[in-house]
Amino acid sequence: MTRREGSLEAPTRHPLDWRTDDFYDPESVFEELERVFDICHGCRRCFNLCNAFPSLFDLVDESDTMEVDGVAKEDYWQVVDHCYLCDICYMTKCPYVPPHEWNVDFPHLMLRAKAARFRRQGAPVREKILTATDRVGSLAGIPVVSGVVNAVNRSKSGRRLLEATLGVHRNAPVPESHSKTVRKRLRHLVGVEGAAAQAGESTSGKVVLFATCYCNRNHPGVNEDLVAVFEHNGIAVTLAPKEVCCGMPKLELGDFDAVAKAKEANIPALAGFVDDGWDIVTPIPSCTLMFKQELPLMYPDDAGVIKVRDAMSDPFEYLMLRHRDGLLKTDFRQSLGKITYQVPCHLRVQNVGLKTRDALQLVPDTTIEVIERCSGHDGTYAVKKESHEVSKKIARPVVNKLKKADADYFTSDCPMAAEQIVQDVDGHDANAPMSLLRKAYGI
Repeated sequence: MTRREGSLEAPTRHPLDWRTDDFYDPESVFEELERVFDICHGCRRCFNLCNAFPSLFDLVDESDTMEVDGVAKEDYWQVVDHCYLCDICYMTKCPYVPPHEWNVDFPHLMLRAKAARFRRQGAPVREKILTATDRVGSLAGIPVVSGVVNAVNRSKSGRRLLEATLGVHRNAPVPESHSKTVRKRLRHLVGVEGAAAQAGESTSGKVVLFATCYCNRNHPGVNEDLVAVFEHNGIAVTLAPKEVCCGMPKLELGDFDAVAKAKEANIPALAGFVDDGWDIVTPIPSCTLMFKQELPLMYPDDAGVIKVRDAMSDPFEYLMLRHRDGLLKTDFRQSLGKITYQVPCHLRVQNVGLKTRDALQLVPDTTIEVIERCSGHDGTYAVKKESHEVSKKIARPVVNKLKKADADYFTSDCPMAAEQIVQDVDGHDANAPMSLLRKAYGI
């Protein structure tokens, strides 16, 4: 098999060997970083994705040898810290991913490097706070505290203080905190039975909603709209009695022990629902990807993890499966006109197709312009003082297209990406696609 022939095969992903000592060994990590960086330097196809690759190529080009061997090992972290695991290089650009003999998995190598550093050094206070979504969200959700937090985030002096103390960029969009979370608003759904729901060929017609820490505390309307649309379509919805963060923020930090704790809290409960015939949906693409890809690669032999993976769907993927079986209602009352739709990276790499677009196009007199470019957000990358401007540069092609689009609505499956993009575009709100679908139904 030639290398070119190898690149034409469907990419495969090797499980993460994260419980071995070699995975964290600095010498082994740097040896693999040098090997992969040398391959990337010779290829350079990913120059226009995130800032990890330009950082690498600049380091090489400015070195004495103009090769990877001229780059100081300590400078490798400049590359690692710009990778936010969007996976686009692996899924769309790199010709050397497995089963190619060179076995390049750039995102998971960056993850390995972060995990090795975390094991040796831990993490700065800011990183611990930004990734402690459950703890920070619970504190900020206390009624009096949420009012103070929101007031600080809206004031210029408060944002300057936040930048000085935590390194959160003063201009980065930060979400509003809600004391009345969606799990409080929808508490009547906990324990709801779904036996009366109509099953399809590919769906049970009853779903357990993994609300996510972000949509639970910061954007509860997203989940409320999802429940309204699903129930309108005869899909029974319930909530697990308890859930914690999916673990993606801690994964990106390299804190695998925290990911394991989140997994032990979530997987048994969700797997129990699957055993009882329920499907699972979650409104945030990164959370869906965590259950469908990252946890299965960390726990390839865990039956519960695999069970949850196979039952997990993006909500629009689920709706379009219902449509294929003739079970989705198309009794729309309102056109949506022209929509500009940004596809988040963590949805693109799930390889389910453009299901959000397909669902919205069912609405009469509605057209969708699709933008398959990164927003540069990633949850924490865009809010950090040192990387905020880089993230805005990554988002600029999306912003420019939206400015020229003359669209009635802008939407993205990722509410954080949507906020980042519309910040630089007058006259547009960060609409969730499920909210637009609910508007079209008139419910």
